[in-house]
Amino acid sequence: MSAVIIGILLPLLGTMLGSAFVFFMKKDIPDRLQKTLLGFASGVMVAASVWSLLIPSIEMAQESVLPAAIGFLAGIGFLLLIDELTPHLHIGAEKAEGPRTRLSRTAMLALAVTIHNLPEGMAVGVVFAGKAQGLTLSAALAVSIGIAIQNIPEGAIISMPMHAEGNSRLRSFLIGSLSGVVEPIGSVAILLLASALGVALPYLLAFAAGAMMYVVVEELIPETAQGRHTNLSTIGFAIGFVLMMAMDVLLG
Repeated sequence: MSAVIIGILLPLLGTMLGSAFVFFMKKDIPDRLQKTLLGFASGVMVAASVWSLLIPSIEMAQESVLPAAIGFLAGIGFLLLIDELTPHLHIGAEKAEGPRTRLSRTAMLALAVTIHNLPEGMAVGVVFAGKAQGLTLSAALAVSIGIAIQNIPEGAIISMPMHAEGNSRLRSFLIGSLSGVVEPIGSVAILLLASALGVALPYLLAFAAGAMMYVVVEELIPETAQGRHTNLSTIGFAIGFVLMMAMDVLLG
Protein backbone atom coordinates (compact mmCIF):
# COMPACT_ATOMS: atom_id res chain seq x y z
CA MET A 1 0.00 0.00 0.00
CA SER A 2 2.84 2.42 0.82
CA ALA A 3 4.38 1.82 -2.61
CA VAL A 4 1.05 2.67 -4.25
CA ILE A 5 0.75 5.90 -2.26
CA ILE A 6 4.30 6.87 -3.20
CA GLY A 7 3.61 6.06 -6.84
CA ILE A 8 0.48 8.22 -6.85
CA LEU A 9 2.23 11.18 -5.26
CA LEU A 10 5.45 11.09 -7.30
CA PRO A 11 4.03 12.98 -10.33
CA LEU A 12 2.77 15.77 -8.06
CA LEU A 13 6.18 16.00 -6.40
CA GLY A 14 7.76 16.29 -9.84
CA THR A 15 5.46 19.21 -10.67
CA MET A 16 6.30 20.89 -7.36
CA LEU A 17 10.02 20.44 -7.91
CA GLY A 18 9.80 21.98 -11.36
CA SER A 19 7.67 24.85 -10.10
CA ALA A 20 10.30 25.54 -7.42
CA PHE A 21 12.76 26.55 -10.16
CA VAL A 22 11.11 29.97 -9.95
CA PHE A 23 12.94 30.57 -6.66
CA PHE A 24 16.38 29.96 -8.13
CA MET A 25 16.27 31.26 -11.72
CA LYS A 26 15.73 34.59 -13.45
CA LYS A 27 12.31 35.68 -14.60
CA ASP A 28 12.62 34.30 -18.11
CA ILE A 29 13.55 30.68 -18.63
CA PRO A 30 16.38 30.54 -21.19
CA ASP A 31 15.20 29.50 -24.64
CA ARG A 32 17.86 26.81 -24.94
CA LEU A 33 16.80 25.27 -21.64
CA GLN A 34 13.11 25.46 -22.50
CA LYS A 35 13.66 23.72 -25.83
CA THR A 36 15.69 20.98 -24.17
CA LEU A 37 13.17 20.45 -21.39
CA LEU A 38 10.20 20.34 -23.75
CA GLY A 39 11.98 17.81 -25.95
CA PHE A 40 12.89 15.73 -22.90
CA ALA A 41 9.29 15.77 -21.67
CA SER A 42 8.07 14.69 -25.10
CA GLY A 43 10.48 11.76 -25.19
CA VAL A 44 9.44 10.55 -21.74
CA MET A 45 5.73 10.68 -22.58
CA VAL A 46 6.10 8.92 -25.95
CA ALA A 47 8.16 6.09 -24.43
CA ALA A 48 5.75 5.74 -21.49
CA SER A 49 2.80 5.62 -23.88
CA VAL A 50 4.34 2.78 -25.90
CA TRP A 51 6.15 0.57 -23.38
CA SER A 52 4.05 1.17 -20.27
CA LEU A 53 0.57 1.51 -21.76
CA LEU A 54 0.08 0.34 -25.35
CA ILE A 55 2.20 -2.84 -25.21
CA PRO A 56 0.61 -4.01 -21.92
CA SER A 57 -2.81 -3.20 -23.42
CA ILE A 58 -2.12 -5.49 -26.38
CA GLU A 59 -0.73 -8.23 -24.13
CA MET A 60 -3.77 -8.11 -21.81
CA ALA A 61 -6.07 -8.42 -24.82
CA GLN A 62 -4.28 -11.65 -25.79
CA GLU A 63 -2.29 -10.01 -28.58
CA SER A 64 -5.37 -8.35 -30.09
CA VAL A 65 -4.74 -4.79 -31.26
CA LEU A 66 -8.42 -3.82 -31.36
CA PRO A 67 -8.78 -2.69 -27.70
CA ALA A 68 -5.52 -0.75 -27.98
CA ALA A 69 -6.65 0.95 -31.20
CA ILE A 70 -10.09 1.84 -29.83
CA GLY A 71 -8.75 3.10 -26.51
CA PHE A 72 -5.95 5.09 -28.14
CA LEU A 73 -8.33 6.88 -30.52
CA ALA A 74 -10.76 7.52 -27.66
CA GLY A 75 -7.97 9.14 -25.63
CA ILE A 76 -7.03 11.38 -28.55
CA GLY A 77 -10.67 12.31 -29.08
CA PHE A 78 -11.25 13.04 -25.39
CA LEU A 79 -8.39 15.55 -25.17
CA LEU A 80 -9.36 17.06 -28.53
CA LEU A 81 -12.88 17.65 -27.24
CA ILE A 82 -11.62 19.22 -24.01
CA ASP A 83 -9.27 21.50 -25.95
CA GLU A 84 -12.14 22.61 -28.17
CA LEU A 85 -14.54 23.33 -25.31
CA THR A 86 -12.17 24.89 -22.79
CA PRO A 87 -10.49 28.32 -22.97
CA HIS A 88 -6.76 27.77 -22.54
CA LEU A 89 -3.31 28.71 -23.74
CA HIS A 90 -0.92 26.47 -25.60
CA ILE A 91 2.62 26.58 -24.28
CA GLY A 92 4.27 29.64 -25.75
CA ALA A 93 1.02 31.06 -27.15
CA GLU A 94 0.14 34.72 -26.77
CA LYS A 95 -3.64 34.57 -27.17
CA ALA A 96 -6.31 32.44 -25.63
CA GLU A 97 -8.10 29.71 -27.55
CA GLY A 98 -11.56 28.40 -26.89
CA PRO A 99 -15.12 29.71 -26.75
CA ARG A 100 -14.47 32.09 -23.85
CA THR A 101 -11.46 34.36 -23.54
CA ARG A 102 -12.08 36.52 -20.46
CA LEU A 103 -9.96 34.44 -18.13
CA SER A 104 -6.58 35.88 -17.17
CA ARG A 105 -3.44 34.55 -18.83
CA THR A 106 -2.34 33.04 -15.51
CA ALA A 107 -5.65 31.20 -15.12
CA MET A 108 -5.51 29.88 -18.67
CA LEU A 109 -1.96 28.66 -18.27
CA ALA A 110 -2.95 26.83 -15.08
CA LEU A 111 -6.00 25.39 -16.83
CA ALA A 112 -3.90 24.16 -19.75
CA VAL A 113 -1.50 22.33 -17.43
CA THR A 114 -4.38 20.86 -15.45
CA ILE A 115 -5.88 19.51 -18.69
CA HIS A 116 -2.57 17.90 -19.55
CA ASN A 117 -2.05 16.43 -16.10
CA LEU A 118 -5.41 14.66 -15.97
CA PRO A 119 -4.54 11.86 -18.43
CA GLU A 120 -1.16 11.45 -16.77
CA GLY A 121 -2.85 10.91 -13.41
CA MET A 122 -5.25 8.45 -15.03
CA ALA A 123 -2.29 6.59 -16.55
CA VAL A 124 -0.71 6.14 -13.12
CA GLY A 125 -4.00 4.90 -11.67
CA VAL A 126 -4.53 2.49 -14.57
CA VAL A 127 -1.10 0.86 -14.31
CA PHE A 128 -1.44 0.39 -10.55
CA ALA A 129 -4.92 -1.06 -11.07
CA GLY A 130 -3.38 -3.35 -13.69
CA LYS A 131 -1.30 -5.15 -11.05
CA ALA A 132 -4.25 -7.49 -10.56
CA GLN A 133 -4.04 -8.49 -14.23
CA GLY A 134 -0.34 -9.09 -14.56
CA LEU A 135 1.40 -5.71 -14.47
CA THR A 136 4.23 -5.70 -11.93
CA LEU A 137 4.66 -3.12 -9.19
CA SER A 138 8.02 -2.13 -10.62
CA ALA A 139 6.45 -1.48 -14.03
CA ALA A 140 3.76 0.69 -12.42
CA LEU A 141 6.41 2.61 -10.48
CA ALA A 142 8.35 3.11 -13.73
CA VAL A 143 5.36 4.90 -15.22
CA SER A 144 4.98 7.05 -12.11
CA ILE A 145 8.67 7.93 -12.03
CA GLY A 146 8.70 8.69 -15.75
CA ILE A 147 5.73 11.04 -15.47
CA ALA A 148 7.30 12.70 -12.42
CA ILE A 149 10.47 13.33 -14.46
CA GLN A 150 8.35 14.75 -17.28
CA ASN A 151 6.53 17.02 -14.80
CA ILE A 152 9.74 18.70 -13.64
CA PRO A 153 10.30 20.70 -16.83
CA GLU A 154 6.56 21.21 -17.21
CA GLY A 155 6.35 22.78 -13.75
CA ALA A 156 9.27 25.08 -14.53
CA ILE A 157 7.88 26.09 -17.90
CA ILE A 158 4.63 27.13 -16.24
CA SER A 159 5.85 28.85 -13.05
CA MET A 160 8.64 30.83 -14.71
CA PRO A 161 6.42 32.68 -17.25
CA MET A 162 3.92 33.38 -14.48
CA HIS A 163 6.60 35.13 -12.47
CA ALA A 164 7.83 36.96 -15.57
CA GLU A 165 4.34 38.43 -15.99
CA GLY A 166 4.37 40.02 -12.54
CA ASN A 167 3.22 37.29 -10.16
CA SER A 168 5.29 36.81 -7.02
CA ARG A 169 7.65 33.84 -6.84
CA LEU A 170 5.53 32.22 -4.14
CA ARG A 171 2.28 32.68 -6.07
CA SER A 172 3.88 31.33 -9.25
CA PHE A 173 5.19 28.31 -7.35
CA LEU A 174 1.83 27.62 -5.70
CA ILE A 175 -0.17 27.87 -8.93
CA GLY A 176 2.34 25.70 -10.77
CA SER A 177 2.22 23.13 -7.97
CA LEU A 178 -1.56 23.15 -7.68
CA SER A 179 -1.85 22.39 -11.37
CA GLY A 180 -0.44 18.95 -10.54
CA VAL A 181 -3.01 18.13 -7.84
CA VAL A 182 -5.35 16.73 -10.48
CA GLU A 183 -2.90 13.87 -11.07
CA PRO A 184 -3.28 12.07 -7.71
CA ILE A 185 -7.01 12.82 -7.87
CA GLY A 186 -7.23 11.11 -11.26
CA SER A 187 -5.12 8.20 -10.01
CA VAL A 188 -7.28 7.65 -6.93
CA ALA A 189 -10.49 7.85 -8.98
CA ILE A 190 -9.25 5.10 -11.30
CA LEU A 191 -8.12 2.95 -8.37
CA LEU A 192 -11.50 3.27 -6.68
CA LEU A 193 -13.07 1.94 -9.87
CA ALA A 194 -10.47 -0.82 -10.21
CA SER A 195 -12.82 -3.61 -9.15
CA ALA A 196 -15.23 -2.60 -11.92
CA LEU A 197 -12.59 -2.23 -14.64
CA GLY A 198 -12.34 -5.90 -15.54
CA VAL A 199 -12.11 -6.40 -19.30
CA ALA A 200 -12.06 -2.63 -19.82
CA LEU A 201 -8.49 -2.31 -18.53
CA PRO A 202 -6.78 -2.80 -21.93
CA TYR A 203 -8.99 -0.03 -23.33
CA LEU A 204 -8.16 2.28 -20.42
CA LEU A 205 -4.42 1.69 -20.75
CA ALA A 206 -4.62 2.65 -24.42
CA PHE A 207 -6.93 5.57 -23.60
CA ALA A 208 -4.29 7.01 -21.27
CA ALA A 209 -1.66 6.48 -23.98
CA GLY A 210 -3.77 8.34 -26.54
CA ALA A 211 -4.36 11.25 -24.18
CA MET A 212 -0.66 11.54 -23.40
CA MET A 213 0.30 11.36 -27.07
CA TYR A 214 -2.20 14.10 -27.83
CA VAL A 215 -0.42 16.39 -25.38
CA VAL A 216 2.90 15.64 -27.08
CA VAL A 217 1.64 16.19 -30.64
CA GLU A 218 -0.64 19.17 -29.92
CA GLU A 219 1.39 21.06 -27.33
CA LEU A 220 4.99 20.00 -26.85
CA ILE A 221 6.29 19.14 -30.32
CA PRO A 222 4.91 22.29 -32.05
CA GLU A 223 6.59 24.49 -29.45
CA THR A 224 9.93 22.70 -29.79
CA ALA A 225 9.82 23.18 -33.59
CA GLN A 226 9.50 26.97 -33.41
CA GLY A 227 12.37 29.42 -33.55
CA ARG A 228 15.99 28.53 -32.90
CA HIS A 229 17.70 25.72 -30.99
CA THR A 230 15.37 23.02 -32.32
CA ASN A 231 18.33 20.63 -32.35
CA LEU A 232 18.38 20.84 -28.54
CA SER A 233 14.75 19.71 -28.53
CA THR A 234 15.69 16.69 -30.60
CA ILE A 235 18.54 15.82 -28.25
CA GLY A 236 16.25 16.26 -25.24
CA PHE A 237 13.63 14.03 -26.86
CA ALA A 238 16.17 11.28 -27.50
CA ILE A 239 17.45 11.37 -23.92
CA GLY A 240 13.95 11.38 -22.42
CA PHE A 241 12.78 8.57 -24.69
CA VAL A 242 15.76 6.32 -23.96
CA LEU A 243 15.64 7.03 -20.22
CA MET A 244 11.95 6.13 -19.94
CA MET A 245 12.34 3.09 -22.18
CA ALA A 246 15.26 1.81 -20.09
CA MET A 247 13.38 2.42 -16.83
CA ASP A 248 10.34 0.51 -18.05
CA VAL A 249 12.35 -2.45 -19.35
CA LEU A 250 14.74 -2.68 -16.38
CA LEU A 251 12.08 -2.16 -13.70
CA GLY A 252 9.41 -4.19 -15.53
